[in-house]
Amino acid sequence: MKPFPVILSAFLFSVLVLTLGYIAFGIWTTLIFTAGFMGGFLLWLSFPGKASFEEIKAPFWITFALFLVHRVEEKTMNFFSAMAEITGTPVPEITSIPVIGLIIVSVGAWSAVPYLMRRGYAVGYYLAWTFFAAMGITELAHFIFPFFTKEPYGYFPGMISVALLVPVAWWGMYELSKKTVDKN
Repeated sequence: MKPFPVILSAFLFSVLVLTLGYIAFGIWTTLIFTAGFMGGFLLWLSFPGKASFEEIKAPFWITFALFLVHRVEEKTMNFFSAMAEITGTPVPEITSIPVIGLIIVSVGAWSAVPYLMRRGYAVGYYLAWTFFAAMGITELAHFIFPFFTKEPYGYFPGMISVALLVPVAWWGMYELSKKTVDKN
């Protein structure tokens, strides 16, 4: 059982990320982010896993590298402009405080996963779950976005890298979930 203050802190962290997402990108994008952050939170609560960082190291670093590739694909293929057409929300300035805050809070926290998990901190496991859920669940939205465009179903910015990113994130979730705490 996780201590209540840790659960509350993780929940409030998820709320902070979603609040920054809402300020930066509006309600529709925030609802998509919810799958990763609240989904990761619920998975963390549901699976009392105690996998070591060494056991998730390969999927973590591969997922992180593919996440960076994915961000480059989104940037070069104008993902945020395409999202603005779907949601009606203007593209935020990359240097705006909400966007910078969102990047620092989410990616910064995910960067701390190796350190936190190696020291056995529950928050490290929570962040690992949010990372893998965001990459393995939230990013699937790239395959749904084309249904909301005026064009026939086809490529949506970010879709190619997601095809590689999602399965590796699922591998990470599998590794996190398969080793549970011995209840004896």
